[in-house]
Amino acid sequence: MPIHTTCCWRMLRSLIWTFIAFAALGAYAQDTLRVLSWPGYADRDLVRAFEQRTGSKVEVTFIDSDDVMWQKLNRNKAADFDVFAVNTAELQRYIQAGLAIPVNTANISNTANQLPRFRDLKGIPGLVHGDKVFAIPYTYSEMGLIFDRQQVKQPPTSIHALWDAHYRGKVLLYNGGSHNFSLAAQALGDPTPYRIATNEWPAAVDQLIALRRNAQGFYSQPEESVEMFKNGHSALMFANYGSQQLQLLKKAGVDVGYVVPKEGALAWLDCWAITRGVKNAQLAEAWINYFLEPQAGQALITRQGLANTTSESPYLRPQDRMVWLEPVENVDRRSALWERILAGDRASKVLAP
Repeated sequence: MPIHTTCCWRMLRSLIWTFIAFAALGAYAQDTLRVLSWPGYADRDLVRAFEQRTGSKVEVTFIDSDDVMWQKLNRNKAADFDVFAVNTAELQRYIQAGLAIPVNTANISNTANQLPRFRDLKGIPGLVHGDKVFAIPYTYSEMGLIFDRQQVKQPPTSIHALWDAHYRGKVLLYNGGSHNFSLAAQALGDPTPYRIATNEWPAAVDQLIALRRNAQGFYSQPEESVEMFKNGHSALMFANYGSQQLQLLKKAGVDVGYVVPKEGALAWLDCWAITRGVKNAQLAEAWINYFLEPQAGQALITRQGLANTTSESPYLRPQDRMVWLEPVENVDRRSALWERILAGDRASKVLAP
């Protein structure tokens, strides 16, 4: 091709992209996108770049628990937010309540950059209902085992290490009924840890009472677990926040290792979803698409110690298996029984009506 023709084509291509950019600015100018998110999912520099690209304004509200998210979205029928980050198990209640609407995947072109297992939306429980897609995978973490290399010379291979009498009083546990009962069900060999049958409850309660005897303490937030692990010289921890806690501990100077047990790790997969109160669905979809770009994905790894859906996790081995969270059979029952176990009740009292 002659040089002058090449130059003309480059100029034309530049004009086309400039036109597209201004068209986007025109479409979203003066619009405000209201985002409900977990900390670390929407850092200020990433938000600013999105605002500059679209000409919109973004308001991010951060939450620290599933309960707070539900309160904020259930109030006013989600009219206060446009897009939110939610795990696949929690997503179901928003769909059932009519608070989430389907995503137009044709507007999320960056899904082409995702790993095959995250592009297979029907293969991930809870994302597709009646051929409609209700969320796009964004980040995930597995609940592995963190161990102190000075006290645990051989990396544990099974979740049964949490029950090992050798570590009595040296195990740090997560304070949550739903996940702990799933952990107990896994230890009992239940292939469906999110569905405990009526006749299986006594064994699950006994399993958690036995686990309580090994407990050094119980944490709720990642930063809290780091302080407790470091100051209490813990040997083992059930890492509810997985690699995120691993990174925090290493930054704190603690010599720790991390493994996914052979039974597989309970794992949460957080997705971007759109509320029924969305003011501009295309802007919400542009947000979802933007956060599947390399810059946002790399920020999850380097800043948060989390995995993204576009590259392999640096914290996992090829043989590691994820057991994605699903809605449990009875959240209230799990929570109530866990509170009794935590209080030190015997099995007969825990299961009493």
